Amino acid sequence: MSSTEDEQLADLKDWWTRNGKPLVTGGLLALVIVFGWQAWQKYQSNQSQGASILYQQLLETTLTPSGKPDAARVSDLAGKLNSEFGGSAYAQYGSLFVAKVAVDSGKLDDAASELKAIVAKPANPALGEIARQRMAQVLAAQDKADEALKLLEGDADTAFLATREELKGDLLVQLGRTDEANAAYQKAKAALSDEAAVGGLQIKLDDLAKGDA
Repeated sequence: MSSTEDEQLADLKDWWTRNGKPLVTGGLLALVIVFGWQAWQKYQSNQSQGASILYQQLLETTLTPSGKPDAARVSDLAGKLNSEFGGSAYAQYGSLFVAKVAVDSGKLDDAASELKAIVAKPANPALGEIARQRMAQVLAAQDKADEALKLLEGDADTAFLATREELKGDLLVQLGRTDEANAAYQKAKAALSDEAAVGGLQIKLDDLAKGDA
C-alpha cells in the first residue's frame, strides 16, 4: 500500500472516529422517534376506541323498558371511564350524562359535583362551556341564581352566545331584574337567525313586555 493510500485510510479512520458514532446514534434516534411515534399513535387510537366503547355502553343504559337509565350500571360505567380515561373528552361527556341522570333523580348536589370537575379542567372549550351552562342551571334549581350568574360572566364563544345569554335572562328573571333580563334575551335573539329566534325565546320576550304593560 502506497503512502498516499495509507494517508487516505488514516484520514477515513479519523473521520469515522469523529463522525461515525454520532451518525449511527442519530440514525438510531431517528428510528426510535419514528417507531415511538407510530406506537404512540396506535396507543392513542386504542385508548380512544376503548373510551368510545364504554361511552356507548353508558348511553345504552337508557335502553330499558321504562326509558330510565339503570343507576347502578351508569355508576359502574362512568367510574370505569374516569379511572381508565380520566380527563379525556369521552370521560367528561360521560360525566355530563351522569349529571343529567342525577338531575332527573333530583340529586342536584351530585350533578353539581360532576359538572364542577369539568368546569375546573375541561378537555376542550366546548365541553367547558356546556358544563358551565348546565352548572348554572343546577345552581338556579338550588335557588343560587346569583352564584349562577357569576359563573356566566365573561365572553362566550359565538357558537354558545345565544344559549348563554338566554340562560342569563332566565336567571335575571328569577332574581326579579327584568330590565337586565330583557337585555340578555335581546342579545340572545341577535345571536340567532330570524327563524331560530322565533319560539321559546320570543315567548320570554313577549312575557316580559306584558309585564311592563
